[in-house]
Amino acid sequence: MTEELALFPLRTVLFPGGVLPLRVFEPRYVDMVGRCMREGKGFGVVLIRTGVEARRSPEDHQPDIFTIGTEAKIVDFNQADNGLLGIVAQGSRKFAVRSSFEQRDHLLVGDVEYLPDEPTGELLPEHESLVAVLRQLTEHPLVQKLQLQVDFEQARSVSLRLADLLPIEPEIKQSLLQLRWPRERLTELKRIVSKFQQ
Repeated sequence: MTEELALFPLRTVLFPGGVLPLRVFEPRYVDMVGRCMREGKGFGVVLIRTGVEARRSPEDHQPDIFTIGTEAKIVDFNQADNGLLGIVAQGSRKFAVRSSFEQRDHLLVGDVEYLPDEPTGELLPEHESLVAVLRQLTEHPLVQKLQLQVDFEQARSVSLRLADLLPIEPEIKQSLLQLRWPRERLTELKRIVSKFQQ
């Protein structure tokens, strides 16, 4: 079963439970945000593989995107002094884009299939070092502003929040998003963190 979902291609990866503050200025996305808020719907955040976020001329093509993304629900919004619309979106369900088309207003819409929720999973003693790194990251003042919900006892929560917060390239975050099992993600994160510590 697929559903239509408005897509917002970005050079960033949103994880389930993650928080994404955005400044929205292009008319197609301002309209999309308005529609999402009126209808209580979300939109899809997908990582750009090649291409650019903003449309600068009518000849610009849609960027090439990765096909696994995360549904974003708008949890807060404000109008900035410069007229830009500020929103805060929270990651919900992961999805796979089966096909996509461009609307007349140049908004990209995907036929998406929502992926099953990951199991919560148990943490093992070998994951203690990762939990310690995550605790340090969540104590940073900028991270505290995001008011993230973290369950330090749960493999899914720890793996998603750590993948979210580590300063790594978007393509690496994308590969972590695409993993289906928290244990797999923790194994990969352990390898990444050990590289940082070398």
